[in-house]
Amino acid sequence: MSIPHLFRCPISLDIFTDPVTLCTGQTYDRPCIERWLAAGHRTCPVTMQPLGDAVLVPNRTLRHLIERWLSTDQQVPEPTAADDDHAEEPSLAALKRCLQSGAGANAKVAALKKVATLASESDVGRACMLQLGFLPVLLQLVFHAPAPWDLSEQEELALQCALSLLPPSPTSPQHGCLNMLKTEASLTSLVRLLERGRARVRAGLCRLLETIATAAATRELALAAAASPRVWQALLPLLQHGDERVPGAAVRAVAAVCCAAEPARGSAVHHGAVPALLKCLSWASAGKGGGGGGGAAAAVAREPGAVRALVRHVFMMSSSNEGSEHAVAALLAVCRESRAARSEAAGAGVVTQVLLLLQSQCGTRAKTKARSLLKLFRSM
Repeated sequence: MSIPHLFRCPISLDIFTDPVTLCTGQTYDRPCIERWLAAGHRTCPVTMQPLGDAVLVPNRTLRHLIERWLSTDQQVPEPTAADDDHAEEPSLAALKRCLQSGAGANAKVAALKKVATLASESDVGRACMLQLGFLPVLLQLVFHAPAPWDLSEQEELALQCALSLLPPSPTSPQHGCLNMLKTEASLTSLVRLLERGRARVRAGLCRLLETIATAAATRELALAAAASPRVWQALLPLLQHGDERVPGAAVRAVAAVCCAAEPARGSAVHHGAVPALLKCLSWASAGKGGGGGGGAAAAVAREPGAVRALVRHVFMMSSSNEGSEHAVAALLAVCRESRAARSEAAGAGVVTQVLLLLQSQCGTRAKTKARSLLKLFRSM
């Protein structure tokens, strides 16, 4: 695929995704020039002229030309083609038509494999497919009625391709196509696949939820997902999934929702996200998990305010004290690993909290862990 020189950003050398023009007349891709300006530069990267005005003006003419060029039958690059292979590769437009058509499963699987290869080997190919609207087409292949209990090979490939095309920037307008998941049928598909899908599918859906929670274009969808008891009932058990790919992805998804706008954060707390995360950390620290807990204690110790938050949960949970037990176990894991965490916990009043817990009607396991934590601080 030979990209015309004028269609490449002079900073990234990739095809423009959102061309904007400076007062000097030079055009750049918006994410690239915004990073340049955010770094404190006040000159044009190409001409080095001082920028009296840093306003970015959308270059709609260039964007239109690029869209027209992409809509033609540009050939998919074949970086590893064998010397004796003279078969013509299908164009991007042809691949998209195949995925949208009523073609058989075998034809669609072949097309998806080509999309996956191109997305993994070529940044340009990924940008072109995003511009051509592949992402909503792929999502349609995954989330459809009737809701599946598990994904076929075609649907699983479509999910992995969609994940590979997700824009890295949370402000990208391309995330808007994820709002198709607001429909009841799509949400039902999401929940069923979180509950019954294979490990790779569940991990991929957790990544999708993480993107939904952080993207600007999907705020309403994030609120809808966070308000759904069905989503939490399917998501929280994945924090203790046996496959190492799943717990880590689930933790990031839950954490992303907890860090989202206030209504979503409140829903996360209401549906038990906090004790579930505490349980995940204590479960992983006991060596029962796969990859979800790797480095978890160290990560918590480095996070500002995290230790204080754990201390507050030692004696403020439900009457069952299950949350208290997990908070104490998490603090044990963190404080054993970090002297700084021990100092922070002591300053936050952990000893008082533990003594109050020991005087309460908490269970035997909670008291055993609380005594271990108290012993750790007495040895300081």
